[in-house]
Formats: sequence, structure tokens, C-alpha cells
Amino acid sequence: MSGFGRRCPASGSSAVPLPAVDGVAPQAEAPVAKPPREAQGRDVATMRLWSLVLEQVDPAVAAEMPVAELRDQLERLIHQLADTHRIELTAREQAALARDIADDMVGLGPLEPLLADESVTDIMVNGHDNIYVERAGRLERVTVRFRDAAHATAVAQKIAAAVGRRVDESSPMVDARLADGSRVNIILPPLALDGPCISIRKFARRRIDFARMVELGSLNAPLARLLEIAARCRLNILISGGTGSGKTTLLNAMSRMIDHGERIVTIEDAAELQLQQPHVVRLETRPPNLEGRGEITQRDLVRNALRMRPDRIILGEVRGAEAFDMLQAMNTGHDGSLGTLHANTTRDALTRLENMVQMGNLGLPVKAIRTQIASALDLIVQVERMRDGVRRVVQLSEVRGLEGDVITMNDLVTFEFDGEDARGRIQGVWRAASIKPGFSERLAYFGLEHAWSQAVAAFGGG
Repeated sequence: MSGFGRRCPASGSSAVPLPAVDGVAPQAEAPVAKPPREAQGRDVATMRLWSLVLEQVDPAVAAEMPVAELRDQLERLIHQLADTHRIELTAREQAALARDIADDMVGLGPLEPLLADESVTDIMVNGHDNIYVERAGRLERVTVRFRDAAHATAVAQKIAAAVGRRVDESSPMVDARLADGSRVNIILPPLALDGPCISIRKFARRRIDFARMVELGSLNAPLARLLEIAARCRLNILISGGTGSGKTTLLNAMSRMIDHGERIVTIEDAAELQLQQPHVVRLETRPPNLEGRGEITQRDLVRNALRMRPDRIILGEVRGAEAFDMLQAMNTGHDGSLGTLHANTTRDALTRLENMVQMGNLGLPVKAIRTQIASALDLIVQVERMRDGVRRVVQLSEVRGLEGDVITMNDLVTFEFDGEDARGRIQGVWRAASIKPGFSERLAYFGLEHAWSQAVAAFGGG
């Protein structure tokens, strides 16, 4: 069959071997050695046909073909082999087999349909035969599965290798990303007791802005306006929340307000921010090599970013000693910087930030740290994934300053729970405090003080 370059059914020549790259055999062969998807449910004839197809296909050639063309050629080859070997398959079964083989050769095997499903936001592989997804904020188990643990490991290694990282028994944890920007965490045995675990936070093809977040019930229009003004007048903002609460989504929405004439430097462990501005420099950390050398941390990147003449620095997630360098940047003219961290309330976010600064700066007095935090940060936004699956902004707090040894804060907006409707969806209102924020001079400087007051007034009774 033309296009694959291995062996025609009528030919007695042997299959063309896959070439090695830099002395390492290609990984494409490992996941396709046997039928990987729900092999238990396929009859012997179908599995035999799968093996016959693999004998005719050169994965190196297949990898260079567009997926649609690959599936088309596989379908024709399957039809030909089924006729030759008298294997009875319906047209639908032949198309499904072609899809499965193509997914396994050039994609991520049984995960491909889940990645293509726009209703799925998260994919969680808990061992080869136990896979969950999140749809509309709720978890559900799906029927797709890997053939065995080895097949799941092979797919995990393919993901890591695509971004120049490695994951195996000696280095069993890694953060990576897919070609479309989806974020991936992988952890293998012996650390994962029940088999390979792959967690995928899918990249949202539809970019979510404030208007869409209002439509989804994540916030109301006046609160969206306040956040838009805060981003436009270059306040230093920290977005706090739990895992999967929508921190990065909100950060992306706020970043749309940044002027296109500014130079932005983003720093992440696994790049997932979707900035629309033309002048963006994206930096990503690097894990250590096999000898334990060559690691580049977020702290290294923050320090380097300060030498790159940034107008704004955006940290995908503050999680360690880089918190100190971020505060230094905010206090040395890099206004409008943004970041996220894990915390349960805006007050907890300050405590976590203080602890992270102490991690990398032992001996620094607590009051000095709190002085840095109070002078660097303007706003903290708390987001939460509530029990109805909706991610909501539940608290907007300003950092006012330091009184004695205590950082003072004001809650500018809070979400008040008010029950639930017949479908189990949480009901509530956002209420704004009628107080003058400590950054009023900044609002006036940008000509947005009146707009802020109008937005606060628009809350009314909620």
C-alpha cells in the first residue's frame, strides 16, 4: 500500500525497520505493539487484524501524515486485509479500528477521544483501567482504558518526551504540557501504587473573558468591571484559590486588559497562559538532568526576568522561594504584576506568601517580610469551585498596609450564599463595601476613579 512503506500483502519482502534517532529507538512502536483499547472486548479475529495492519505500516512514515489522511489509508488497508484473510467486520467497526490505530500511533491512544471532547475539562488516569473526567464541574468515570500499565506508561513517556522531559522509575514525577497547551502531571510507580497516574488540565479552545465568566455565573457584571479597572490601572494582584478553582482562567481574563504596548514576561512550571498581547516573553522552568544538574527554578527565572526590561511580570503559580523575588519586583517599579497561589481565603494567601518568603530567606525578620508584602500587593482575589461545580469569585480584598506587626485588609466584595435552586445550583449575591480603597490615587492617576465608584454603586442590594 502506497504511503506507508512497509510491506504489501502480496509481497514477501520484510518490513522496513524504523530508523533510530541519536541511537534511541523511536517510541512510536511501544504503544502499538498490541491492540491497546479495551482488548478484552475485541474478538480474536479483530485483534488478529490489528496485528496484520501493524505489519504493513511504517510508524515513521505514518507520523508524518495528516491524521485524516492516515485514518483514510488505514481504513482502506483494513478493508483489504479483512477481505484477504476473510475477517468479517462492519464498515463502522473498520472505521473505529482505523481511528484507534491512528490514535495510538500518532496520538495518545485511548485519551484522544477525551481530548477531542470539548465538554471534558480534566482527564484523570488512576491506573490503566480507571479513568475519570470532569464535565461541567462534576467528576464521572468513563469506559475507555489502556491495555495495561505498560501501555499507559508508554503514553506518559511520549507526553514527557515531546517537551524534552523524561519520566521513568528513576524519575517518576514530571510536569509537562501537550501541543495544544493542556497541562499534564505524571506520576509513575513505585510512587503511584495503583499504576501510572496522568492528570490533564485541558487547554480551553474557547478563550474565556469577563463576559463569558458573567454568563457562567463566576461573577457578576459590576465585579467584572472592578477587576477590569484593577488590571488597567496596573495594580499588583494575587489570585488565590484551591486546585481547579479557576485561578488561571481568571488570570487569563484579567490579562486581556493589559495594554498591547507593554512588554510582558510570563514565568511558569508548565506554560499554559494564553496572553493575547504581541509583546510576550514566555519562560518555563527546567528540571534537573540525569546527573541532578541543570535545574532552572522559578526563582532563577524571576531574577532573570528583572534584567529583561519587563513592564509586567506574570507568575503562573507562586509556590516557593520565588515569592520573595516577586515581591522585590513589585516594589521596584514593576507595577501591574500578576500571580496565583493556593490558599483558602485572602487572609490565608498572605500567610502562605509569608511562609514561602521564609523558605528561601531564612533569618529575615517577620516584620520585614510583612512590610514587603504590604507595600507590594494591592489586591487579592479569592476564587472557589463550589459544590455545584461552578467556579466563582467569592472575595475581593485590598491590602491596606501594616499596623504594628499585622497586615491590614479590607474586603471590597464578598459573595453571600443564599441557598440553592431546584437543580442544585447555588444561589447567592455579590455585595460591595462602600469604602474608599487605599489605591484611590492610582485610580485617579489613570482616570478610573469615577468608573470604580460607578461599578461599586451598580452592586446595589446585590
